Amino acid sequence: MFKPHVTVACVVHAQGRFLVVEETIGHKKLWNQPAGHLEADETLLQAAERELWEETGIRATPQSFLRMHQWIAPDNTPFLRFAFVIELLEPLLTHPNDSDIDGCLWLTADEILQSANLRSPLVAESIRCYQQPERYPLDLVGSFNWPL
Repeated sequence: MFKPHVTVACVVHAQGRFLVVEETIGHKKLWNQPAGHLEADETLLQAAERELWEETGIRATPQSFLRMHQWIAPDNTPFLRFAFVIELLEPLLTHPNDSDIDGCLWLTADEILQSANLRSPLVAESIRCYQQPERYPLDLVGSFNWPL
């Protein structure tokens, strides 16, 4: 049976800048959206809120669903990545609660799209998707008969 990893990501935007988290992997500083794996006891939306708080210290609820990407990483790991949009009035101070996160940066789309430090190509692809007008309601990925 095919069992892809299910992850969530938050494209956080404020005043023309996007929030990225910086982490060191293999002695290299890499950028990602606040993102991580879906846990067994949470909905996709809860996972997005949790990952945002863990990696940035910001508590916010996504306002819309951006895109779901099916992707195979270079190591052949399959992923389903659900990306959500969070619009803030202004860039907020960050305080990562996850020790794997070195810090957070507020960057322009061009800085992200031109970077050689992206954790995966999905970081840039999420920014490109954000630049398109399509947004979807959160109930598009709603839970059904969720017991928790």
